[in-house]
Amino acid sequence: MRPLASLGRDEARGLTGLLFDLDDTVLTHGLLERAAFGALWDLHDAGLKLVAVTGRPSGWAEVLVRQWPIDGAVTENGAVFVVREGRGARVILDEPRVAGEPSPARDARLEALVAEVRAAMPAIELADDVGGRRSDVAWDIGERAKVPEADVAALARRVVGAGARTTRSSVHLHATFARDDKASGATRFLRERFGEDPGRSLARWAFVGDSANDAACFAAFRTTFGVANVRAFLAKLSVPPRFVARAERGEGFAEIARTLIALRA
Repeated sequence: MRPLASLGRDEARGLTGLLFDLDDTVLTHGLLERAAFGALWDLHDAGLKLVAVTGRPSGWAEVLVRQWPIDGAVTENGAVFVVREGRGARVILDEPRVAGEPSPARDARLEALVAEVRAAMPAIELADDVGGRRSDVAWDIGERAKVPEADVAALARRVVGAGARTTRSSVHLHATFARDDKASGATRFLRERFGEDPGRSLARWAFVGDSANDAACFAAFRTTFGVANVRAFLAKLSVPPRFVARAERGEGFAEIARTLIALRA
């Protein structure tokens, strides 16, 4: 990783937009603070398109795309996206079929997995946002509860053993039968929303993240940023972000925004 100050002017000016994670990237321990929210508006006013790419549920995004200065949100780690079109509040949801499997059958498999985990590991509870999810489930490992690493690893093994795919954020461990990860979901969104060629979008859009479920985007996009707390997850990232902020969480996001805006001026 290189310090944020080493980002070049030409690279910053070549960007069309910014993709960004939510928890512990824009949000600070779940709170959208003034600096980060102001940074979103500053980036918007500077002409950059903005898309949230998050493990949070699509139900959250139905609110965010109405209230934040963003062009959409890729949610549930890439499986579902939400868009606001025009000046109104009409939200478009797009959820691809999961390997040809109808949603009821997939939902039944997720419910069976949840029941298995509940019986085997009763101390680990589902995240409190599962009611807003369409394609995955998530367990709370660091938001309201602090689950020991050995138990998190055991939970991940159980998910994989059930044939599901698992990803981990700073607060949740996810299980899904969907195919998309954050990177493939983001490039699909950019193609369908903006007509971006998937290959070109990897160079024209930057990504900001902080944790292990951002690994696919750190590996795929050319210009990537980590807020300072990404250092805690470096052992779980095959490819780290190219640039890292000095500050953590929302303050780090604001630092990245100021740098981009200054270089593009």
